[in-house]
Amino acid sequence: MISTGYNPALVALSLAIAVLASYTALDFGGRVRDGGARLRWAWLVGAALAMGGGIWSMHFVGMLAFEMGLPAAYDLGRTLLSLLIAVAVTGAALAWVGRRQAARWDVLVAGPIMGIGVAAMHYTGMAAMRMPGNLAYSLPIVALSVGIAVLAATVALWLTFRPTGIWQRFAAALVMGVAVAGMHYTGMAAATITAEESGAHSAHLAATSVDQQNLALYVAGVTFVILFLAMLASAFDQQRIQGELRASEERFRAAVAAVRGVLWTNDPQGRMTGEQPGWAALTGQTRAEYQNYGWADAVHPDDRQPSVEAWNATVAGRSTFVHEHRVRARDGLWRHFSIRAVPVFDGHGAIREWVGVHTDITEQREAEAELRESNEEIQRYAYIVSHDLRAPLVNVMGFTSELEAVREELQTLLRDHPQGARINDDIAESLGFIQAAIIKMERLIAAILKLSREGRRRFDPEPLAMTHLVRGIADAQRHQADRKGATVSVAEELPEIVADRLAVEQVFGNLIDNALKYLDPARPGTVEVTASPAPGNRIRFAVSDNGRGIPPQDHGRIFELFRRSGAQDQPGEGIGLASVKALVRALGGRIEVSSQPGAGTTFIVTLPRGPVTDRSAAITHCPTRCPWPRSDHAAALPCRQHRDDRG
Repeated sequence: MISTGYNPALVALSLAIAVLASYTALDFGGRVRDGGARLRWAWLVGAALAMGGGIWSMHFVGMLAFEMGLPAAYDLGRTLLSLLIAVAVTGAALAWVGRRQAARWDVLVAGPIMGIGVAAMHYTGMAAMRMPGNLAYSLPIVALSVGIAVLAATVALWLTFRPTGIWQRFAAALVMGVAVAGMHYTGMAAATITAEESGAHSAHLAATSVDQQNLALYVAGVTFVILFLAMLASAFDQQRIQGELRASEERFRAAVAAVRGVLWTNDPQGRMTGEQPGWAALTGQTRAEYQNYGWADAVHPDDRQPSVEAWNATVAGRSTFVHEHRVRARDGLWRHFSIRAVPVFDGHGAIREWVGVHTDITEQREAEAELRESNEEIQRYAYIVSHDLRAPLVNVMGFTSELEAVREELQTLLRDHPQGARINDDIAESLGFIQAAIIKMERLIAAILKLSREGRRRFDPEPLAMTHLVRGIADAQRHQADRKGATVSVAEELPEIVADRLAVEQVFGNLIDNALKYLDPARPGTVEVTASPAPGNRIRFAVSDNGRGIPPQDHGRIFELFRRSGAQDQPGEGIGLASVKALVRALGGRIEVSSQPGAGTTFIVTLPRGPVTDRSAAITHCPTRCPWPRSDHAAALPCRQHRDDRG
């Protein structure tokens, strides 16, 4: 037995290496789950090298600190094997608990494996020692050292993948470093060294081993290389993170500028503090002027008190602030702003600050005001026009009554004339068409008056016998069909639907009129109206003709306001099909077109059998200030002129 001791300076160095290596491993391990696939493996390897290499370095510095009064050297092969064991076992344990699907209990598997591996590294390093003496171990103390290693490894892995701040990480590294060093020195305490005769043994050591001085240089070199690489990698990663933060901040500022916004921050109590360059640039207020609640002085007097009260209520409720008010800009003009602010919470759930954006909506509010004025003007004009239309319509109705009286007199005079009956029937039929047109015009005028009063057109659903309704429309256009030498045929049994009569008459009247208008005069024209069932308790009506057809590239444009297709050799303004599209959508249906030049055109109108109950059957004006209406159930969408065709 020989007396032993420790060099205090080297013991302190070994402890410092253990703590520093632990901190580096914790820092690297904390980045494993946050990075991508490549970075994840890079940080995993770095953490394994830092922890495994640090433990190994601490072990051999601790061995060098062991003073036993005997010459000692170390076998290079076993020394390197101990380093490989430390790095490999540490890396495997970190990889196991670093999986994205890893749970907390995985630490209880990886910790013991890593602890046993660290103990194996320690005792392999001890076995690498060559000296003129015998080495024996106390099994209870060896077991204690292994237990300490397992506990230290488990705690280390738990701390590595637990979210921590820099001071928490430092405290964890200190605890882990002391535990790892404690495991080493407990293992050393388990060893008993007995001196023996030296002789040829010393020559053998000199030939096959590395002496303590050289080993100290090797260990120090490896330690500094590992720590230098760790610091270098951390510096590069910190630079990458700072670059990403700068890019993120630039994107955020660009996004705020893109929406014409002003970014500002308030403290947890809702007071404006610190430098607020955006707010100062907008209002011209100095820092002293907008501090605390001084920002309210830039708000319009009528909006000031409601804004402060709403802001205080939001701060008290820790909710999102959504508000509007007017702010005096630097040029002295009042501008409308939409405000949205959200609380930013710290790790303990307390509000750290408020971040808000003032978005300039002055032009939007001015456009809305102009739109309201325009709508009011349109409503007044519609009322005047509908009122003035009634006067000539009353005159037409009076002349029709007189013509009816004349027809009765002619019937008496032509009673004995061979063609008298036919002439009387023709006149009666013509008067019937005129009276039907008058009734339709009266309904249209009534709809215009109602629209001018209410600002929207409402539909009154009623049962419609579609065969009778469509045939009436076709009969009213018989003269146009006769001039074209065309025939209009309506299927015998068109299904009955429930819808607004006037709207349905407008839809099919426009479609039949267009079909007759664009027939080919060089061949007999036909227009056919048919129907078939469609899914969802709906009816698919088809209005087909054998006219000139529509080019495929114009199929979407023909439904746009003031847009027409093909040669402009027929009267029209491009309003009819746009009106049909809006009416069909308001009725809860859709319209499609199928056509080829020279092969005719088919318009397919799909309507529900029953009344629309889940949407407002109304028409209002487009918010983009175009003159055409749109369906109220799609109030968020602009009119046909300002959006893509979605059917």
